[in-house]
Amino acid sequence: MASNPIVSIFRIKELRSRLFFTFVILAVFRLGCVLTIPGIDASVLINYFQDLASKNRNAFASYMDFFAGGAFSNFSVFMLGVMPYISTQIILQLALIIFPSLKRIAQEDGGQRKVAAWTRIGTVFVCLIQSLAVTVYAYSIPGAVILDNQIAFRLLAMLTVTTGAMITVWLGDQITAHGIGNGISILIFAGIVARLPHAVIELVNKVRNGEINAVFVVVVLLMFIAVIAFVVYEQQGVRKIPVNYAKRVVGRRMYGGQNTYIPFKINPSGVIPVIFASSFLTFPLQIVSSLGNSQNSARWVARLSAILTPTGWWYNILLVLLIIFFAYFYTQVTLNPTEIAKNIRENGGTIPGIRTDKTEEYMQKVLNRLVLPGSLYLAAIAVLPTIIQNLFGFPQSISMLMGGTSLLILVGVDLDTMSQIEALLKMHHSEGLVKRGRLRSRNL
Repeated sequence: MASNPIVSIFRIKELRSRLFFTFVILAVFRLGCVLTIPGIDASVLINYFQDLASKNRNAFASYMDFFAGGAFSNFSVFMLGVMPYISTQIILQLALIIFPSLKRIAQEDGGQRKVAAWTRIGTVFVCLIQSLAVTVYAYSIPGAVILDNQIAFRLLAMLTVTTGAMITVWLGDQITAHGIGNGISILIFAGIVARLPHAVIELVNKVRNGEINAVFVVVVLLMFIAVIAFVVYEQQGVRKIPVNYAKRVVGRRMYGGQNTYIPFKINPSGVIPVIFASSFLTFPLQIVSSLGNSQNSARWVARLSAILTPTGWWYNILLVLLIIFFAYFYTQVTLNPTEIAKNIRENGGTIPGIRTDKTEEYMQKVLNRLVLPGSLYLAAIAVLPTIIQNLFGFPQSISMLMGGTSLLILVGVDLDTMSQIEALLKMHHSEGLVKRGRLRSRNL
């Protein structure tokens, strides 16, 4: 009789240790999200953001808290989260494509270590810029800064916030190396989950006070369940490209002579474009919003801050365009048709009905057909919170957590983590978390 896979997780020492390590790191991360940086009065922050929430004017803070699990409104040491690191990764990956000399360095022996070092150095500079914007935002809150020396506060806050962001990246790396799942994605996942109880309580209170119609809540919940089912269904779907390998003799052994396939997911890039687009917008959004709140800000800065608010249409238009761009960009980086076609030819493989010299062109055509609808589906779900907010009058803190980007990240990270746990269970000859019959990929 097959053992229960949930029980098997805790019976296997390696998997049990990895899970325990992951939970410890997440506990440290959550602790850092509530530790206020020096020189800030936490009670003033609580009253300030509660007042903004009551007036439904905390769009920027809700957006930042969405990825940091409430760390931004706490002005905690982890208030920047992992977004500066992801933004730097994007900039560096674009640089590797634009500048061939950098790409050659990255492809050399030890090149990936150099790229990782460059990413961390770049992250420090991005953090310093964002932390400076944080100090400007802090001074826009009356009574929030209790340190008299302005220069000392700015330097102390910049050092604390930058150090906190780099520690967050290090915590993510530790989860990847010694825990379960992709560490950076797990931290974002934890930040979103940490905000769910607060959003549910806020929603219940607004329904009781008559601020939100209970019928609208039921409609949104049904939409919430439908989107989850659709995302899971879409994430599991694959397009199988058949490949036939001819028999060949190497030494005294014969290789090949088999038929296989290359599985391309319907949405090849997963939730990465959403995370990339959101983090890429975080950097300019934070700077513009922080400067826009300053009493001495120029009129055009304040106007730009109002236009780029996360609840506005201009922001969502930029988000959609960036999601489509990063869907193509990430797919080309991870599933390079040239490299795939080259590997097929070198191993004596052919795609039925496709000439050998047309393999790359065919691969590119298939990927384009998959990426475009996949990116449009991601973009449609990502703007769902704005639609919910405008149609039903939901506060942004609730609509962001009940739809759109949050669902994509939660479901995507959960499926990826489950697949890693299942792989570890199979290594130890245990039944996976989900039966194959239920996760069978559909052929297109």
